[in-house]
Amino acid sequence: MHEKWAHRASLAESAINDRHATRLWGLPRTNLAVVSWPPVMKERLFINWHYWWQAHYLDCLVDAAHRKPARSKRQRISNTMRGIRLRNGKYTRNRYYDDKAWLSLALGRVESLDKAPKATGRKALEANIIAGIDDITGVVPWRTGETFSNVPTNGPVAIMLARTGRLDQAVGIMDWVFDNLVDDRGLIQDGVRMRMDGPETVGNIHTYNQGVALGACLEIALELRSRAGFGYAESIDDVADADRVDDSMRFITHIRELIQAIALHLATPGGVINWGNGDGDGGLFKGILARYLADIAVRLPADNPANRAAKKVAARLVLSSATSVWNHRLEVDGLPVFAADWTADARLPHNYGLGPTSFGEAVGVIRISERDLSVQLSGWMLLEAAARVSLHQHEPGEA
Repeated sequence: MHEKWAHRASLAESAINDRHATRLWGLPRTNLAVVSWPPVMKERLFINWHYWWQAHYLDCLVDAAHRKPARSKRQRISNTMRGIRLRNGKYTRNRYYDDKAWLSLALGRVESLDKAPKATGRKALEANIIAGIDDITGVVPWRTGETFSNVPTNGPVAIMLARTGRLDQAVGIMDWVFDNLVDDRGLIQDGVRMRMDGPETVGNIHTYNQGVALGACLEIALELRSRAGFGYAESIDDVADADRVDDSMRFITHIRELIQAIALHLATPGGVINWGNGDGDGGLFKGILARYLADIAVRLPADNPANRAAKKVAARLVLSSATSVWNHRLEVDGLPVFAADWTADARLPHNYGLGPTSFGEAVGVIRISERDLSVQLSGWMLLEAAARVSLHQHEPGEA
């Protein structure tokens, strides 16, 4: 089964790189992903800049390099980091802390590769993000000068903090999330805006908010267990610091409850994620959730029945969604085009030589979501997640 999903992920990798990847302004040793296919001239020239889309493109390149290492893949990663630096000026030149947090996570994963390219500027980016933590609330605003603090910012920041050893700050952020932003269904709401008359909860539900909450809780729980000296096979009686294990169980409980809420409210009865089928920035949301569901399926300790059940549900959500997306794909020149709606057939982003473009399409009245890089990256992320999960799990219905 793994070979099947690895092959499909490889086809997704080829599709995005063939259609979207190009040099920045023709400069050697650069690479970026054009934000639409087929692109118009301002998109080819990267006049419109999508910083966080490039961060997720880089993350997908790292997925592919982990799945099947190759020198050419490491070179593309290096060229992409250089392209981002050149187009942006420097990594920290951005008002939006969520954008910077996503890139920080991708750069950190680059350094996890064998023979990894050097992620120049990562430490400065991390320091810039940490400097944005509010002294009073302990959380990060959406952007500089903003009174809105949200999960799309603080979730990836908490993951970054936990991965870099700043555990207390990561715990503080996620305690803030779970104290303030869990709705009656157990789902994570978007954020808190400070008004003159007090805090106002922004209750929108987005799939990627659930994903980053899962990812942050997992990183925190694993780090707490590690610091407690609690390995996968040990008895609680042998633990050096039982209080830290108790703290880790708090975050593992969050994971288990959130997994159930996602399966119940954001997916079909068959386990296909179907909440929020947008284009633009929204095109990335479901893929991000799939990435962190795969993390739960693979990395959550399987040392009790409740954890094993949560891992099974997470794996089912990834593999069922990937099966649906694959079955509903289009193919152009033998490579997939993924649907924005993971339960519906993909639409061709343009007429592809089958006749004159319609007037509505030409003037932008008709919006084809599948044209956006974000939508295609989500499909690629999902298939990389399925390839990863399939190394550890049986596909639903398979022996």
